[in-house]
Amino acid sequence: MQTERASTVTQQAQSQALATNKVIRNTYMLLSMTLAFSAIMAFVAMAVGAPPVHWIVMLAIFIGMPFGIHALRNSVWSIPLTFAFTGIMGFILGPIVSLYLSLPNGPAIVGGALASTALVFVGLSAYALVTRKDFSFLGGFVFVGFLVILAAIIANLFLAIPALSLAISSAVVLLVSAAILWDTSRMVHDGEANYVVMTVSLFANIYVLFLHMMNLFAMLSGDN
Repeated sequence: MQTERASTVTQQAQSQALATNKVIRNTYMLLSMTLAFSAIMAFVAMAVGAPPVHWIVMLAIFIGMPFGIHALRNSVWSIPLTFAFTGIMGFILGPIVSLYLSLPNGPAIVGGALASTALVFVGLSAYALVTRKDFSFLGGFVFVGFLVILAAIIANLFLAIPALSLAISSAVVLLVSAAILWDTSRMVHDGEANYVVMTVSLFANIYVLFLHMMNLFAMLSGDN
């Protein structure tokens, strides 16, 4: 009896491990493809000289489309919608990158922000995957933190205080770092994790991190 019970437990653990590895593999595969597609759309926007999108429209897409994707996460439409979301956000990013590139130290700002974003994401993701630590306790902090930061960003759009902008970007970098740990941990410990949902969440983290890294590099170089 004990042998059968132990065998059952072992089989369940193996099944759970296989399911977790599948979610992780599919998430990073889809994330890689969506990041590449988003980058292509950003280059297209830069090439055609697309104008900046109003921040309200950008915010509506950034918040609204993930809700739709989450609702259809088990549908055949989830992946097309994910590519639509990341492609649109890439196109919106294009004019922003062009703006930073137009600064005196533009290429260094964008290059430094891109490298820093990649380093932070890869480092934190690898740490969470290798250590297998459970960072679920960060969920509430991340949610509340993003609400506070969002309110501060909207306020500063009207106040335009450079010191506040620097503080916001610094806080966002720390908050997104926590979000990356939390999201990566969810893939390992949440048996109900959906790879499409995880892809969208990680993409959003990378997108926001890159935006605020560019702002930090620009402000620290004196070009903002």
